Amino acid sequence: MATKLKSVSRSTKLGPEERSEAIERLKSKELDVLVIGGGIVGTGSALDAVTRGLSTGLLEARDWASGTSSRSSKLVHGGIRYLEQLDFRLVREALIERGLLLQRIAPHLVKPVRFLYPLKNRVWERGYIGAGMLLYDIFSYTGGRPPGVPHHRHLTKTQVMRAIPSLSNDALVGGLTYYDAQVDDARYVASLARTASSYGAHVASRVKVEGFIKVGERVVGVQAHDLQTDEHFEVRAKQVVNATGVWTDDTQRMVGERGTFKVRASKGIHLVVPRDRIQSNMGMIFRTEKSVLFIIPWGRHWLIGTTDTDWHLDKAHPAATAADIDYLLEHVNALMSIPLTREDVEGVYAGLRPLLAGESDQTSKLSREHIVAHTVPGLVVVAGGKWTTYRIMAKDAIDAAAAALDGRVPASTTQDIALLGAEGYQAAWNKRSKIARAFGVHKVRIEHLLNRYGTLTDELLDLIREDPSLGEPLPGADDYLGAEVVYAATHEGALHLDDVLARRTRISIEAWDRGVSAAPVAAKLMAGPLGWDAAREQLEVERYLQRVEAEIASQQQPDDESADRVRLEAPDIVAVD
Repeated sequence: MATKLKSVSRSTKLGPEERSEAIERLKSKELDVLVIGGGIVGTGSALDAVTRGLSTGLLEARDWASGTSSRSSKLVHGGIRYLEQLDFRLVREALIERGLLLQRIAPHLVKPVRFLYPLKNRVWERGYIGAGMLLYDIFSYTGGRPPGVPHHRHLTKTQVMRAIPSLSNDALVGGLTYYDAQVDDARYVASLARTASSYGAHVASRVKVEGFIKVGERVVGVQAHDLQTDEHFEVRAKQVVNATGVWTDDTQRMVGERGTFKVRASKGIHLVVPRDRIQSNMGMIFRTEKSVLFIIPWGRHWLIGTTDTDWHLDKAHPAATAADIDYLLEHVNALMSIPLTREDVEGVYAGLRPLLAGESDQTSKLSREHIVAHTVPGLVVVAGGKWTTYRIMAKDAIDAAAAALDGRVPASTTQDIALLGAEGYQAAWNKRSKIARAFGVHKVRIEHLLNRYGTLTDELLDLIREDPSLGEPLPGADDYLGAEVVYAATHEGALHLDDVLARRTRISIEAWDRGVSAAPVAAKLMAGPLGWDAAREQLEVERYLQRVEAEIASQQQPDDESADRVRLEAPDIVAVD
């Protein structure tokens, strides 16, 4: 019995060998479900399908979370502004999911974060906003478990100024504080793909879907292109799930189907500034004339965002403009006693939200609901939605696929399935001082690793034990160790330098030089596990430096068209082994 059970799941590694094995399986068997798109919804759909007992494949044209899912505000939240839009169902659903992620699915990756909402009116606003936050707290208790965060509180102006000395004295008359949660979005998605693989899903990044296979009107598979080897092959599946986010319309066109709905891309940018530039012990949320502005604590940094503008240009590399950056600085500085300048900006990133197109021209008013549709036989499309509710979107998509399969398919079980590294996390956290002493590592390093890898931290510590040099931090990025680079290549599906510096770690936005000094060291660490020769190693570094140069140059441009043109001057890596 033990042998049979063991065969149900596979290695928890997601390295080059596992990728090759997955592709061989994809080529050789008809799947129950094939998911296209390796963002949060696609990887969530793959986990949902495989844990129902369905044979499952997952293809991503670039890296896990390389699109929208790595460029969010990194919040797991109910969306307090949707209360004002009376979208109570969406808020309640998101708050229940927030509690689930915090306490069951990924406590090592999802953490509580406290926010201040400043008040500018002494009477009506406190009552109005306070009532909304009370409703927010009540909704968070309706999922059958405690919310995992404290309830909201009212503060006087004196209390606010004591907690946030950087606020201008005339910026508020008081405030309310409440809690949401935050997550390293890219790390979460990579962990989700790896978890799906460990349950038996055949997952492969850097495999592009270039067409659909049809029998009559029915979709029965896809034409795939392995960008690592240049091999073309077919993948057959009883049901295909299109979870490609802002690329949904492009993917649907390959089927020859006009689509029953449209997805519009809304660009949002974020600034990364050092923690010492704003004196505060909590995050902040402010109204703007268009939407809301967040100042979010992020390790040694603050994230400031976001903008909300239509984007019709390159979807793979949305570019921030000088006007975008100035817009955020202007709004933040209206509230600060000491203004921020462009010199304070350590990093910038831009992402695209996939919004369901409606009648409104303003992207901030387009729907954050999601839609699941069986647009043609054999093809399910899931689009729209919020990062926080990815699990519900995935469940709905696989429900639709399962309804078209022969036989009775079990219901979704993902509400009870923790990501790799989550089981035993709290016990490991309680022992962090002992672990640090046993390995001769500072406790802060162990905390860093536990909050990125959970109980899989043991695997990184084993790497350091075997090669103590991997315990050294990377140049210009003291928070990250050499072992993390090696581990990204051997266990987390990283195939290129950009995958490590931009997504497995956040060096590309957190380091002052955006990873330029870390790049050659990281490339050398990746070369062994990935079989790179000296020329390949050098090419990876060159491509990354070109990316950094193009991003910095694009952020000095006045408009989207100019920024897009400059950003695209950096070539993408297309590897052929």
